[in-house]
Amino acid sequence: LAFSPYGHNLQARVDAARKAGHEVLLLAPMEPENYPKNDPGPQTLLTTLPMADNLDRLHWVMSRFAGYVGLVNDMGSRYTASEEAMTPVLEDLKARGLLFMDARSSQYSVAAKLARDLRVPRVLNNRFLDSEHTEENIRKQLKDLESVAKTYGAAAGIGSPYPLTIRLVAEWAATLSERGFDLAPITAVASRQPVR
Repeated sequence: LAFSPYGHNLQARVDAARKAGHEVLLLAPMEPENYPKNDPGPQTLLTTLPMADNLDRLHWVMSRFAGYVGLVNDMGSRYTASEEAMTPVLEDLKARGLLFMDARSSQYSVAAKLARDLRVPRVLNNRFLDSEHTEENIRKQLKDLESVAKTYGAAAGIGSPYPLTIRLVAEWAATLSERGFDLAPITAVASRQPVR
């Protein structure tokens, strides 16, 4: 489960998620290509800011709650495409023993490759489950995740907390073992996916 740093009562929600057996990620707001038309919030990491300012924003985001195993970019199509911008973020995560999940909001993202080179545990988003919010599409994306997992040994997907997505993922997860799959925590997938 990934939580936004802008939420309310965050620590209690994170504690409940962890008590229920979930690993938690922190959504890190990062600059998208069409910023400021699409704006992930006041603490967004921006390619135009000095490194020290971005690290201040990152540390504010990271201070919102405890207990996460890593960060996943929220938006970030422009930011994750910049090696100069991503390097200090990944170095900070490495020093803290945290992983980075590249949401792959852009085909130009260098985040996963850079994380690999810096020896930061990394996870790649293989499918956005509900970009098209229909039952047919979500089922297709889940099936595609299975194909990726068969090919590479691990796969990860990102979905939104819509009732339809939650219901379909729960149904899918309940039948995975019948098809020879294990639903694993995100840390078990870290650094197991190929990076091109």
